Amino acid sequence: MSRLIVLDTETTGLEVSDGHRIIEIGAVELLDRRLTGNNYHQYICPERAVDAGALEVHGITDEFLTDKPLFAAIAADFLAYIKGADELVIHNAPFDVEFLNAELKACGHSSTVQDICTVTDSLAVARKQYPGKRNSLDALCDRLAINNSHRTLHGALLDSEILADVYLIMTGGQETLELEEDSGLQQAAQANSVRPPGLTLSETPVTSVEQQSHQDWCEKHKIVAW
Repeated sequence: MSRLIVLDTETTGLEVSDGHRIIEIGAVELLDRRLTGNNYHQYICPERAVDAGALEVHGITDEFLTDKPLFAAIAADFLAYIKGADELVIHNAPFDVEFLNAELKACGHSSTVQDICTVTDSLAVARKQYPGKRNSLDALCDRLAINNSHRTLHGALLDSEILADVYLIMTGGQETLELEEDSGLQQAAQANSVRPPGLTLSETPVTSVEQQSHQDWCEKHKIVAW
């Protein structure tokens, strides 16, 4: 029986070298390419402020994170969860893996994520399968007819659930992701909705100039525009 873990993180900012930290980890487990409902989800206190740009992406405030555990307190449980996985799938994996390894090193763990399980970058898979096209998670959902309308903000667990669906279709396993009675997607959507009180969302049309500016910024910082 194959065990696949699909994982995502949210962070205080873009660069480990600038002291940015992980604030959320979400992951879903699949056995023989079917969701089990054995998910992992954890908010983490980063002991530093969240950058304004990152806040716009995930909506997770400093106040919300104040009473959350430090990474050192959850590291053992996290490692136990991913241990034994045949494959750890992450979109734009180098970004998340660098942050995870930095957190592990900071709290005294000698092992890296790559020491524990094989890491697959689903972005690299998508680029190989769809060369020359946009391969952000949103773009892949559009291309593969996956409904992600419930995704208003980035959230590590919800994004992992969506990525699991995307990855299964890209790798030819099944065309829809059938969930157990307690839908993993429902759980993920609920987890993603846990945001600081008072946070409201508004829809503002994006101009072509703004779209190009955003794309230029993403390319400058070597990240993937979701």
